[in-house]
Amino acid sequence: MKNINNSKLKVIPLGGLEQIGMNITAFEFEDSIIVVDCGLSFPEDDMLGIDLVIPDITYLTENADKVKGFVITHGHEDHIGALPYVLKELSVPIYATKLTMGIIENKFKEHNLLKTTKRKVVKHGQSINLGSFRIEFIKTNHSIQDAAALAIYSPAGIVVHTGDFKVDYTPVFGDAIDLQRFAEIGKKGVLALMCDSTNAERPGFTMSERTVGKTFDNIFAEHRNTRIIIATFASNVDRVQQIINSAYKYGRKVVVEGRSMVNIITTASELGYLNIPDYTLIDIEQMKNYPDEQMVLITTGSQGESMAALSRMASDMHRKISIKPGDTVIFSSNPIPGNEKAVSKVINELSAKGANVIFQDAHVSGHACQEEIKLIYTLVHPKYSIPVHGEYRHLKAQAQLARSLGIDKENIFILKSGDVLELGEDSAKVAGHVQTGAILVDGLGVGDVGNIVLRDRQHLAEDGIVIVVLTLEKYSNQLLSGPDIVSRGFVYVRESEDLMEDARQAVMDALDYCEMKHITDWGKIKNTIRDDLNNFIWKRTKRSPMILPIIMEV
Repeated sequence: MKNINNSKLKVIPLGGLEQIGMNITAFEFEDSIIVVDCGLSFPEDDMLGIDLVIPDITYLTENADKVKGFVITHGHEDHIGALPYVLKELSVPIYATKLTMGIIENKFKEHNLLKTTKRKVVKHGQSINLGSFRIEFIKTNHSIQDAAALAIYSPAGIVVHTGDFKVDYTPVFGDAIDLQRFAEIGKKGVLALMCDSTNAERPGFTMSERTVGKTFDNIFAEHRNTRIIIATFASNVDRVQQIINSAYKYGRKVVVEGRSMVNIITTASELGYLNIPDYTLIDIEQMKNYPDEQMVLITTGSQGESMAALSRMASDMHRKISIKPGDTVIFSSNPIPGNEKAVSKVINELSAKGANVIFQDAHVSGHACQEEIKLIYTLVHPKYSIPVHGEYRHLKAQAQLARSLGIDKENIFILKSGDVLELGEDSAKVAGHVQTGAILVDGLGVGDVGNIVLRDRQHLAEDGIVIVVLTLEKYSNQLLSGPDIVSRGFVYVRESEDLMEDARQAVMDALDYCEMKHITDWGKIKNTIRDDLNNFIWKRTKRSPMILPIIMEV
C-alpha cells in the first residue's frame, strides 16, 4: 500500500469565484475527481445577444475517466443551470436531494437527457462513496428547500463545503440547519472550510424566512379591497408557501404566472414541499370569475427581466393581465447587483399605471450574514479557510472574518477560477492553474459565439455597417458596374446623399490607385477600398462603421 500521506487533495474551482453565478468546483485525489455543482451565469451587458454563460469544463473532459460524479448542493440556476450542457459532453451520475433532483429532472426533460443520465436522490445525513471520496449531505437552510452542505471525506482530510446557506431556526418548511452535525464533524478535525460569502459584508444575522410571512399578513390586512400582485424568485418555494398561507387566511384565490414559476411550483407540490389548500390555486383563465379583492397573483419578474410576466404586464404586453389603477404590487426580492436599473424602470411603469408598489421589507436574504458565518467557522474549526460564492469583495470580507476568528493569514486562500489548491495535513499551496473560462450559449449554439463575434456585434451595434458592391470584368479587372454603397445603422441615406456620393468617389479613387499599381489580387483590392473608405468616413463623420467590400466578377 502506497503511503497516503504523500498524496494531496486538489481543490480546483472551475467557475463561481469573482462573480455570483456559474458555481462549479472539482475535488481531485489521485485517480478520483468529484464535481460540486454545475451552474450557469447570466450574460454581462457587453455580451450582445447571448442567452446564458456556462463554465469551460475542458479540464474535466480531459480527465473524463477520473470523474466519478456531480454532487449538487441545491436547485438554483447558478448551481444546476449548466448541467444539461455539460452532461452532453461528460456522461456521469448526479447526486442531489429530492427537490433539487426534481428541478434538475425538469431541465433534463427539455434536453432529452432523462434516459441517458444516472441519477441518485440522497437524503440529508446520508453519505455516498465515489472513488477515494465519501460525501455526506448535511441539512442547511436557504431560499430554496432541500439545500445541503457537504462534508467531503478524503484520505488527506475533511473539507466542509457549506453550499449557499443561512441559519434559520424557524424555517417555513422542514427542519432547521443541522448545527450539531457541523459541530460533530468539527470535533473530528476539519482540513478546510469552503463557506458562502454572498453576505459576508453584512453584519448581524439574516432574518428568518418566517418574518416575511408576517409582513405579507400585514400587507394583506391593509389592502383588503385591491388586487394583490407579488413578484418573487420562482425558486423560492417557501416564499410562495407563505403567500398562499396569507391568501388562504384572507379568503383570496391564487394565480401563478410565469413559466419558470409554474414549473417549480408544480414540481414542489408533487414532491410534497408545498401545502396548497384545496380550491385556492386557480387557473389564469378563471380570474375573470372573481372580483379583484379576492385575487392574488404570484409572478416572475422581480428582477425587471424584460420577458418575465411582471415586465410584460407593466408594459401592456401581457395577453391576459393588465395593470389597473389601485392594484397593489409587491416586490418580494432585492435587486441582484446590476439589475437595479431594470427594476426601477418596471417600478416606474407600474406606478405610472396607478399601481401602489411596495418593495420594502417584503424580502429576506437566503444567505448568511457575518454572525452566522462566524458560527459555522466556530463549530467546524477548520485549519484552512477558502471563501467561495461571491465577488472578490465578498470573498475578501469573509477572509477578514476568518482572520478575526484566529485563522492564520497564510491559511486563508482567496482563489481565482482555475487555481489548483493542493491541500495536505500540514501544507497548502496554489500549485498550478487549469483552463477555465466562459462558454457562451446563443440559441442552440453552444460556444460558437466567441470574443471575435461579440466584438463584431459590438462594432455593428455602435457604428453600423457600410457595404460596397462592385462588379469587375473577369480578366481585365475593368469596373463594369457600381460601386454601389449600402449602409445600415450608419447614417440615414436619404439625408446624406452628398456624403454617399463622395464616399463613392473615394472608392473609385481607390480602384484607380489599384489599377495604376497593377494590383489584381482581390484581397488586396478589398483591403485598399476598406482602408481608403475608412479614412474618408472618419475624416467626414468621426465614425468608423464596419466596411464590407463585395466584388462580383462577370
